[in-house]
Amino acid sequence: MQNIVIVGAGAMGCYLAARLGEAGLSVTLVDIDPVRLELLAREGIKVSDDRGERVVATRARPAQDVAPGVDLVMLFTKGMHSAAAAQSVAHLADGKSFALTLQNGIGNAEILAEVFTPERVLIGVTDIPADLEGPNCVSSHGLGHVRLGSMAARMHPVAEQVAQLLTLSGMNAEADARVEVAIWEKVAFNAALNALATVSGATVGGMDHPAGRRIIAAVVSEVVATAAARGVQIDTTRVWGKIDFALANHRGHKASMLQDMLAGRATEIESINGAVVLAAAQAGIATPVTSTLADIIRLMEAQRLS
Repeated sequence: MQNIVIVGAGAMGCYLAARLGEAGLSVTLVDIDPVRLELLAREGIKVSDDRGERVVATRARPAQDVAPGVDLVMLFTKGMHSAAAAQSVAHLADGKSFALTLQNGIGNAEILAEVFTPERVLIGVTDIPADLEGPNCVSSHGLGHVRLGSMAARMHPVAEQVAQLLTLSGMNAEADARVEVAIWEKVAFNAALNALATVSGATVGGMDHPAGRRIIAAVVSEVVATAAARGVQIDTTRVWGKIDFALANHRGHKASMLQDMLAGRATEIESINGAVVLAAAQAGIATPVTSTLADIIRLMEAQRLS
């Protein structure tokens, strides 16, 4: 795979574009912001990571200007923009290209499958740290991983190929035939910490309180039950290990959903808590705490817009 399109020029999109570009691959960044696209095309991506600071040249253009013949489309928008983003690159779904989502939440793969078909969709999860420091400046410091698989089991060799490509680009990536476990474990983490941070306004450390831990535990339990109903067995101990690590080591951090709320941006509540509640309802599982957190955030968003 040599010709890659990354949809969404946010922190992760820019960082992956830079690293893949440095590995000699043909990468095009797609976004809906013409000003950012012009800046990225003119000045490149300014990267600061553990390898140092540098500028990586990149192609950046609107979706309609990208010609078919792409090997891999990587979707890096936020979940509420996935449907529009997938439709914007529908002309690249020629039956030969693959599409990959490493986005937060659940439901993004199904959105891509409506355009590319399930057999052409790869799924995964990443905890690579990346932050935008400016419209074309991205920083990433510390270790991160990518785990990916495929919606169709027989296409797992393609996931292995993409994992090798990411590894050759200097990232820690592996193909995992049971990647849905990792995806749902991250959903449990985000549904608990992101949503609670958003409704409380607390930093990660501020949730390290008996009341906060009770709410977190309830959400994790509801997500675990929902995943199990879908045939995915989450390792609860592993989820709590990540939660405890965050509470102890990222105490001053503001969760991304809280940052979105404070900045007046739409949140990913529907692709995280909202998606869990929907999946649980389909399986006949009650999710009172996850549902309540989602409704409070919906109410907060509605009040902000009124």
